[in-house]
Formats: sequence, structure tokens, C-alpha cells
Amino acid sequence: MKKNELSSEILLFLAAIIWGFGFVAQRAGMEYIGPFVFNGIRFILGAVVIFPLVFFFVKKNELKKEIFRTLRPSFFSGILLFTASTLQQIAMVKASAGKAAFITGLYVILVPIIGIFFGHKTRRNLWIGAVLAILGLYFLTDFRNGSIQISDVLLFLCAIFWALHVLYISKISKKYDAVLIASFQFFYTGIISLILALIFEDFNFPLIHSAGISILYAGIMSVGVAFTLQIFGQKHAHPSHSAIILSLESLFGFIGGILIIHEHPSLTSTIGALLMLTGIIVAQI
Repeated sequence: MKKNELSSEILLFLAAIIWGFGFVAQRAGMEYIGPFVFNGIRFILGAVVIFPLVFFFVKKNELKKEIFRTLRPSFFSGILLFTASTLQQIAMVKASAGKAAFITGLYVILVPIIGIFFGHKTRRNLWIGAVLAILGLYFLTDFRNGSIQISDVLLFLCAIFWALHVLYISKISKKYDAVLIASFQFFYTGIISLILALIFEDFNFPLIHSAGISILYAGIMSVGVAFTLQIFGQKHAHPSHSAIILSLESLFGFIGGILIIHEHPSLTSTIGALLMLTGIIVAQI
């Protein structure tokens, strides 16, 4: 059992690394194409990568029935996912990969806070973690200078919708197959994004080609591979260990921004990021 648990935690750690560096890919992609085009292509790619897992998890004689019964709930989860990912991607036109990773990571704390309104219980360490995270947000953003960047507001709203998405998924995952839900919600998000891209953005194929590496990483690795690692990783890992390991994606996003696209966070922003990471981890212990 200990060996299985260690193997699972390694898979989750790899998922956290992939998701963290995914913020770098998302930021780099915004140098070439619009948010809707980027999200549209990457989520369709993710759906294509994930869907074959359905044949591994769902029995053949139940597949058709499961597909039809999953279409409706996965549409609602897809709407939440589309809203969260769109807010995040629009914000990343201006925001750094590191900042986006940490502010988005607030959803980990927002999930139990929002859950209070649904009768969920909380522990004292959640509030300690929330205070640390809010203090970190103060240092990480321009709030301390009396100004608010629109990208910071969009990222905070994104964190709220990620939290709502997590709560909704936790509700429906008890009744429906997780892989089907994931495949369909990725597909819905991709289709809605592409429709809006046709209305508001240009499909410039040379620029899409220029953003190809970013799109492929964000679609195949962040959406497809990392989600698959999470599914198998959470089989044997302790839930609290899983949550803490996966929350490290914020740290890897911060590091990736520095190493790959040469972002230069100030000392104040770095202190804010560390405070937020500490708060996120404390809230889950």
C-alpha cells in the first residue's frame, strides 16, 4: 500500500509540474493569438486526448447509456470551466505566468469558504490559510499602491469560478463517470470558445502556427496528460496529500515564468507569492 501511495504521489507531483508550466504556455501563446482561439484549440485537443480513456473506464455495454446521461451535467460543468478559463486567458494577455498561477490558486481556499453556504464544515486552519493568502495577494498585486489592475480582478473572478467548478464536479462525480464528464466539458469549452473566436477574433493561421508549441503543450499536456495523471494518482494517494501536492502548480508556474519566458518578479511580489503558497498549503493540512 505504501508503494502504491508513493507511486500515486509521484504521478500527482508530475501533474502539478505540467499544470504549473502550462501557465507559461498560456502566457506565451498570448503573444500571437487571441484568448478564444487559444482556448478553443487547446480544449478540443484535450478532449481528443482524454476521450479514449472512456473505453478503459466504462463498460462497452453501458457506454451509449452513460454518454447520453452525462451530456447534460457535463454541459453545466463545461459552462463553469469555459467561464473560468476564459477569464484566466484574457487576464494573461497582460498578467505574468507567475501572478496568474498564484491568484488562480486561490480557488483551493475559496472552495471550502463557498462550501460553507452549502452546509459544509470548515476547520480553523482554513481561516489561517485564508489570511495568509489574502496578505500574499496584497503584496503580489498592485493593491498595496492603491491601484487595481483589471487582469488581477479577472484572475480573482477566475479563481471564484474554478472553485464553483470544483464544487459542482464534486457533486456530479458521485453519479457520473469522471472521464466522460471531463471529455465532454473540455469539448463544450472548446466549441464555445471557437464560436466566440469566429465572432470576436481572427483565425490567422500563420500566427496560430507560431503559437503551435504553446497550444500543443496547453492542450495535450496540461489538459490531457496532467488530467490523466490526476485520475490515476488520486486512486491511492491520501486526499490531503493530493491537495497539497497539486497546489504546488502555483509554485511551478512562478518558477517556469522566470526560467522560460524570463519574467522578473520584484522582491515584494516574490514575498507575496510565498505567502500565498503558504496559505494555500496551511488551508489544506
